[in-house]
Amino acid sequence: MTDSKYFTTTKKGEIFELKAELNSDKKEKKKEAVKKVIASMTVGKDVSALFPDVVNCMQTDNLELKKLVYLYLMNYAKSQPDMAIMAVNTFVKDCEDPNPLIRALAVRTMGCIRVDKITEYLCEPLRKCLKDEDPYVRKTAAVCVAKLHDINAQLVEDQGFLDTLKDLISDSNPMVVANAVAALSEIAESHPSSNLLDLNPQSINKLLTALNECTEWGQIFILDCLANYTPKDDREAQSICERVTPRLSHANSAVVLSAVKVLMKFMEMLSKDLDYYGTLLKKLAPPLVTLLSAEPELQYVALRNINLIVQKRPEILKHEMKVFFVKYNDPIYVKLEKLDIMIRLASQANIAQVLAELKEYATEVDVDFVRKAVRAIGRCAIKVEQSAERCVSTLLDLIQTKVNYVVQEAIVVIKDIFRKYPNKYESVIATLCENLDSLDEPEARAAMIWIVGEYAERIDNADELLESFLEGFHDESTQVQLQLLTAIVKLFLKKPTETQELVQQVLSLATQDSDNPDLRDRGYIYWRLLSTDPVAAKEVVLAEKPLISEETDLIEPTLLDELICYIGTLASVYHKPPSAFVEGGRGVVHKSLPPRTASSESTESPETAPAGAPPGEQLDVIPTQGDLLGDLLNLDLGPPVSGPPLATSSVQMGAVDLLGSGLDSLIGASNFVSPPAAAVPANLGAPMGSGLSDLFDLTSGVGTLSGSYVAPKAVWLPAMKAKGLEISGTFTRQVGSISMDLQLTNKALQVMTDFAIQFNRNSFGLAPAAPLQVHAPLSPNQTVEISLPLNTVGSVMKMEPLNNLQVAVKNNIDVFYFSTLYPLHILFVEDGKMDRQMFLATWKDIPNENEAQFQIRDCPLNAEAVSSRLQSSNIFTIAKRNVEGQDMLYQSLKLTNGIWVLAELRIQPGNPSFMDLELSLKCRAPEVSQHVYQAYETILKN
Repeated sequence: MTDSKYFTTTKKGEIFELKAELNSDKKEKKKEAVKKVIASMTVGKDVSALFPDVVNCMQTDNLELKKLVYLYLMNYAKSQPDMAIMAVNTFVKDCEDPNPLIRALAVRTMGCIRVDKITEYLCEPLRKCLKDEDPYVRKTAAVCVAKLHDINAQLVEDQGFLDTLKDLISDSNPMVVANAVAALSEIAESHPSSNLLDLNPQSINKLLTALNECTEWGQIFILDCLANYTPKDDREAQSICERVTPRLSHANSAVVLSAVKVLMKFMEMLSKDLDYYGTLLKKLAPPLVTLLSAEPELQYVALRNINLIVQKRPEILKHEMKVFFVKYNDPIYVKLEKLDIMIRLASQANIAQVLAELKEYATEVDVDFVRKAVRAIGRCAIKVEQSAERCVSTLLDLIQTKVNYVVQEAIVVIKDIFRKYPNKYESVIATLCENLDSLDEPEARAAMIWIVGEYAERIDNADELLESFLEGFHDESTQVQLQLLTAIVKLFLKKPTETQELVQQVLSLATQDSDNPDLRDRGYIYWRLLSTDPVAAKEVVLAEKPLISEETDLIEPTLLDELICYIGTLASVYHKPPSAFVEGGRGVVHKSLPPRTASSESTESPETAPAGAPPGEQLDVIPTQGDLLGDLLNLDLGPPVSGPPLATSSVQMGAVDLLGSGLDSLIGASNFVSPPAAAVPANLGAPMGSGLSDLFDLTSGVGTLSGSYVAPKAVWLPAMKAKGLEISGTFTRQVGSISMDLQLTNKALQVMTDFAIQFNRNSFGLAPAAPLQVHAPLSPNQTVEISLPLNTVGSVMKMEPLNNLQVAVKNNIDVFYFSTLYPLHILFVEDGKMDRQMFLATWKDIPNENEAQFQIRDCPLNAEAVSSRLQSSNIFTIAKRNVEGQDMLYQSLKLTNGIWVLAELRIQPGNPSFMDLELSLKCRAPEVSQHVYQAYETILKN
């Protein structure tokens, strides 16, 4: 007969009967009674009155009975702490029992009894069990240390249990290793500051050895521990990846995801040029595809993780589009997630296949799914430009079906397509207007009103259409009311004579009859604009709109990197960092991917290493990357390093929190500090003009006394890529100090504040010498010019190309990334004139293979003018001679990091007004020669 019989009795007076049975002399009767007690306890009855009687049953050799009594003890020890002390002697005795199962059971139960009085007695038995000869006892004791630490952390540290746990990582039994790792990880999680898991290559090797022989949960603990380790170089990262890869074929999906997490993290350190990198990408796809054949709940978790992986490395699954096609019996949550991944993987190569599939989905019966499918077609048009034509015609076909919700979704996405491709598909507006009456959802109505207002000049009866919406103005949602107000103002600015009455009507409705503050404020702004300055109104309301970006729902890069470190956990399902949903006192550590490195096979000699690198230390080289964001992961968002005082009167800036509040948590820098006071020219606080226009303007501070060439400002970050913030700029060198002259323009519809800037490590250590100071909020359509002083004492990393600078700019909206190339002549220092004898000796000393030859054609200057122009940019002429009618200039320059470049410039007369120049450059760091030549050409031809 099964144990279910114990749960069926509901007699009164049962406690007395049980008491009698528990004190019976017959073992079988005792066991039956304890089972009945446990059954009553399980269904919620209070059987604590039987505590002393049950505890008396502990003195038995029967393992089953002992387990039941221990189960009872765990449950009631907290409510009866004084009685629980009675059981301590039996625990201590059981910890020395010859049977390892009983020893383990005793130590496990003692760990689960959360009573302070008992924990003191637990220390000695636990210490013995941690060194027990039987691995089963040792693995149980390891977990018990974590439980004890949770009750009394100080006791565990005083008793030295943490050191014993660390020793267990070297245990011969893999399960003991796994439990020791799990216990240490648990303790480290609740005490983030303690460096408990001090991992090094030796301990990592032991973990990898244990990994092959553990149970599946042991493997997960070890893999999660490996994911927290940062290898010292790419070779170690590759070695760990090779040993973790076999776990990808494990039957347990949790093991697979943990292995994927480790590989995704360590791939960051591998060069994309390595053959192994390509092999690893191929190996990652099959296990992820296999996860999609599990039950729907597991599929969903897998899909949420795949969504992150595809955003980080779309190349892993780019050939696996078909597995994300929806099956008829998939639950809706799986269907919607698959749809999202399909769009992320959509490219020119597979777009035809994707569109055919999406069109099929749009005829399904599930309304939510159909809506998402129609929206997906629009997202494809925005993402893959070549497919836009086909997507629009597909959407028009769907509109012809006249299915209400399909039509409404189609209109919403067509509005976005108009924004992405202006003046291309407006011919479809007539078709859209035919469906005006069927729109009943706020978003669709708002989209249609926007289209009518934006293209009013192409729609003959635009005023009638908008008037029809105006009739029920107060019944509309706020979204529709705001859109209608703007659309009618646009219409008035385009057709003022015909729509005066209409605009007055809507302004009156918005300002006088509405309770909504947003609507009222917008109405008053338009009213004042139109009544005071119609020209300004036209510029504001009919301003050119920034193009919308391809993927609007991508996760912000630094958050994505943090979530990649949490693959296989709840954070990867929520797509939120643990700090967003974990409550309580436990410190949540922000994780981030390791910085990308390459093999340290640099052939640079110490004297060619840029300033800032310690002598003899090889520089990290970032491989060329198409995607800048991938590389800004190692963006050093600490404070700017203050440089030596600049060559002007300087004022000490107070310590300022460089990036406001919040970016530290965004980036994941737990040790974020305020920057030290940086020496900054006193007059650089005010925005400065650039170039010669500022030369005689004594009030604005430093003029361009050296006359160094300043390139015109170029757009570095277009508004469409930065949510409306446009950044243009150039670099200048003025009296020994380098500046980045920036022009910030707000093309968004909201005010921008809290600006800050940070540079990635770069070849010459360029870094901001002061915070980015935008003194007033940047209003829509406003432009501000700022001169940001720079120094060259930042972190150094050789870039490709050498003069590449990667920048992060933060404001109240987001963090934005861009890269730009700085002209090398801003790094030519004022003391770059070499002595003649030294020049000759150095020229001979530099090997001939380091000499580079270049030609500069059609230079409009003679020898004197060339020498003078170059000297203004700190290229100094040391000697000049004439050989067979050709002028020869011998020149030197010095870079901020101490590298000297020697030049021989031969000027050959061409036609009367233009010269051809031959430039020979010699340098101990030949990689700078190409950039020095470009500086020569820029200076002489502008």
